[in-house]
Amino acid sequence: MTDEELAVRAQAGDQSATRALLEKYKKAVKSVARSFFLEGGDAEDLAQEGMIGLYLAITDFREGGMSFKNFAYLCINRRIVGAVRSATRKKHEPLNGSVPLPDGDEGDIASAEDPEAELIGNEEREELLEAVKNALSESEYESLRLYMEGMSIGEIAAERGVGEKSAENAVQRAKKKVSALLSARTR
Repeated sequence: MTDEELAVRAQAGDQSATRALLEKYKKAVKSVARSFFLEGGDAEDLAQEGMIGLYLAITDFREGGMSFKNFAYLCINRRIVGAVRSATRKKHEPLNGSVPLPDGDEGDIASAEDPEAELIGNEEREELLEAVKNALSESEYESLRLYMEGMSIGEIAAERGVGEKSAENAVQRAKKKVSALLSARTR
């Protein structure tokens, strides 16, 4: 039975068809989830979001359009990217980045922060960003920036007006160069 037929049967209430599709695409979900980073979460959180995206693909699939496989990957990617974007929004930053107040009369609020460490951290981030900019070509840097903002390779290709293979290659080259740069800095 094809994936498309399984999806139609699942929509008709066949639980075994739903389980079959969820099981078949579980590894694909984990593979897609490994490509992303979720601040304050782990790969399992993203895999769970991907499974929700897969379930939505099963319930929303319509015959006559794209294949179920392509539709499922699209839904999985969108769900994971949405989770990453939601986690990186500044909406909850005051709560997530807050510093606890000192207990009792041990000090005031100003002593709970370390401005020197913050300044050094900011300088190190700026140095790293400058090193990354210098290590990458303009195409690689722009592709990596868009990728880190959560865009898919197809969206990056459309944004930059290049083919998907070109966008994918630019992102992969950028990842390798940044990885080598980070390895060299930690030695």
